[in-house]
Amino acid sequence: MTSSPQTHAGTERDPVYGWVMVAVMFLLGALAFGILASISVFLKPLSEEFGWTRGETSFGYTMVSMSSAVFGILWGMVADRYGTRWFGLAAAVAMTISLFALSQQTTLLHFYALYFCFGAFGNAMLGSPMYANVGFWFKQRPGLALGITASGGAFGQGIVPYLAALAIDTYDWQTAYQLLALGYLLVALPLALLIREPPAREAARLAPQSADSHDFVLSEREVVVWISVAVIFCCNCMAVPIVHLVPLLTDAGQSVEFATRMLMLLMFFGVAGRIMGGRLCDRIGALPAYMIMSAGQTISVIWFPYVTDSFLLYPLAAFFGFTYSGVMSSILVATRMMVSPGFGGRAMAITSLFGWMGMGLGGFFGGAFFDAQGNYILSFTAAGVFGVVNLAILTGFWYRIKTANETRLAPVAPSGDRAPVHVSVAAAATSPDDKSV
Repeated sequence: MTSSPQTHAGTERDPVYGWVMVAVMFLLGALAFGILASISVFLKPLSEEFGWTRGETSFGYTMVSMSSAVFGILWGMVADRYGTRWFGLAAAVAMTISLFALSQQTTLLHFYALYFCFGAFGNAMLGSPMYANVGFWFKQRPGLALGITASGGAFGQGIVPYLAALAIDTYDWQTAYQLLALGYLLVALPLALLIREPPAREAARLAPQSADSHDFVLSEREVVVWISVAVIFCCNCMAVPIVHLVPLLTDAGQSVEFATRMLMLLMFFGVAGRIMGGRLCDRIGALPAYMIMSAGQTISVIWFPYVTDSFLLYPLAAFFGFTYSGVMSSILVATRMMVSPGFGGRAMAITSLFGWMGMGLGGFFGGAFFDAQGNYILSFTAAGVFGVVNLAILTGFWYRIKTANETRLAPVAPSGDRAPVHVSVAAAATSPDDKSV
């Protein structure tokens, strides 16, 4: 007696090379996201040397975010059509050149242009297209795989700013950029040569009509719209502490070493948050996990300007880091679960577009509100408001899936021998490969 398709799918093992890709993208993501967070430690030295305001300087983060968002769409389309084999190599070269050139910049226009290039030709290539690459290596535990992959970003956001601060303190900001450039070159180039395309994505690319199926309760376009609208607000919320935590703490009299150590703690708990967030997606569904983690970051973000006790800052930073990072994993897993392999690169690129817009606006608003008020209270309060809006949108998305699922699973015959079948929203938000729903 042969096994059912469900049984076979349930025991099918994921390719071993998928975990190689997880390790590669963990490290490449650490490099890319690390430089984004390091803007927070370059913020005050650059402002003091050139006389730029906090808002003007933090707009460099906005430039990275916006260029990553816009060019992510382009690279997502390229990835769906041609694959991602050489993305890592191109990104490694672009990041190295941009960082070295930043050590020579002297004007705001130069500063913005170089961060734009870092985002467009470095971070955008290592973002959504490569997350789609990793996600479709896995059918059994995509949440765990994507969570570990995404945790590399949090790891880099903890390590790179700390190392950059040490370099600035020991040498100067110019030397710090040069050391970052050298480190990226030595680490990223060898890793880039290990990138391979997953079999599911290759099949969808070579034979889209036969291999590219979609079995989620909502259309791919509607899924992307819902996630995109929600993600712009949740990323706006999380960007304020990422960009402005170090200036906030040093303004309050803390040392740069303490402030960067606090950011490192936040990001290290983010490593655990991204892994556990991905695992939670596998257990209860991507959307419920996204809602839980979003609630955590929204509740915690507003307290940063009010907590002045060093001892209390540790649990606050840890909790925010865990939940905000869980949000990042949940977004990736939700997109992976609700779209088909052939649309994966574009779907993640579109949702990332709005995510980077939210990150860029959050970083800028944090600085602009500081310039207007002379403190960070309004900046972090606004972050909390954006978090509430995100939760409201996710609640609407949850209800939309629920009603669509109930409609699809309604009984097809009026006879009394077949009862309606009800499937939870958590079950609805599972992989299109799972035909048991």
